[in-house]
Amino acid sequence: MIFNTTIETMPRKYLKQVQIEKLQSTLNRVYRHVSFYKNAFDSHGVNIEGIKSIEDLGKLPFTTKDDLRKSYPYDMFAMPLRDIVRLHCTSGTTGTPVVVGYTKNDLQAWSECTARTLSACGVTEHDFVQIAFHYDLFTGGFGFHQGAERIGASVIPASMTAIEKQITIMRDYKTTVIIGSPGFIMNLISVMKELGIHPEKLFLKTGIFGSEPWSNQMRTYIEENLKINALDTYGLTEIMGPGVAFECEHKNGLHINEDHFICELINPDTCEPVETGGRGELVFTTISKEGFPLIRYRTGDIVALMDESTCACGRTLRRMTRVTGRTDDLIFFEQFKFFPGEVEKILYGVIKAASHYQIIIDREGGNDVMEIKVEVPQGFAIDELKNLEQLQAEIAKKIETSLGFKPKIALVEPKSLIFNARGKTNRVVDRRKMK
Repeated sequence: MIFNTTIETMPRKYLKQVQIEKLQSTLNRVYRHVSFYKNAFDSHGVNIEGIKSIEDLGKLPFTTKDDLRKSYPYDMFAMPLRDIVRLHCTSGTTGTPVVVGYTKNDLQAWSECTARTLSACGVTEHDFVQIAFHYDLFTGGFGFHQGAERIGASVIPASMTAIEKQITIMRDYKTTVIIGSPGFIMNLISVMKELGIHPEKLFLKTGIFGSEPWSNQMRTYIEENLKINALDTYGLTEIMGPGVAFECEHKNGLHINEDHFICELINPDTCEPVETGGRGELVFTTISKEGFPLIRYRTGDIVALMDESTCACGRTLRRMTRVTGRTDDLIFFEQFKFFPGEVEKILYGVIKAASHYQIIIDREGGNDVMEIKVEVPQGFAIDELKNLEQLQAEIAKKIETSLGFKPKIALVEPKSLIFNARGKTNRVVDRRKMK
């Protein structure tokens, strides 16, 4: 389903005209009201009046997360604080949090974007939508909540309620759509199996997930174990929150809300553009945000941009692939480089089910060493020590064949690995950084 046919199916030549008009307005706003951008543009010799096409974006400097941290709390705001009606911020787990301000118009645009997202995932006014994201400074809960209400669906703000109660709510309130992180939903499946609750006892039909990368193997596992249609979404607090990009029923890339965001793809090492089909770092420029506009913001997310062809759903919005990793997720081990998602794919191939895992890297005697802890899925048959050792050896061999190195494998019981309060798995523990 398409929420806003006029915009989502607009011919691309008209859409690009909308983009450049909004971009020019945004550049004038940030130059006048944000000292960071005035100084950045002046120091790079940028004349914003000379930005007359999308291709001219390359003349503008990038914005990084470090730039945003240095602006804490309000120096990047482009509107007076009296016009800011809501604040959200990043977690700050890797440094000073980034505070993001929203005007009334920003919230309207945000609810429009998340309404498009939910509509594309098949949500209607007849659905009961259970949101299992935090309702706090994190954008997930509020972002999806306002989109669901914009559609007219019934919202169940379950937030981070205990898993057992989440399941009770699903069953008793007849939840049809569950929204949360992939880590949360994997925990939910595990608890359902422990309690002997079959998905047929629930009314779920759709799962909408985001906030962390997840693989197609994990999608398959979730769909098979909950009997639902699982779809991916993309968003980040600095840009807006959920609703930046979304899958439709065809699951052939995520549609970017291009009337609000201009996307680019760059080589993270050289900052040069990456051609269509190639993988690189995603860069966004916001073109409708009033309170906290960003110019050429480096997200750190690794994707590929697809061509500009119209999707089978009828949307003309450009699509990107699902996130495969992050520039700061890239693991350097000895002479090898890999993303955690590559390990997940191998594990699925061996165990035939999505599994929680944790990569632990340490340094012993001057040498890097790696251990990968793998949760054995509930009900996975390991009858004797010999079978356990064989499974460990098979996983290690597969990783060596695919990635070039052979780690130590430790099989652990379900639910024994650490999860944070938002349901995300601590995928990588690099103890080398502590030494």
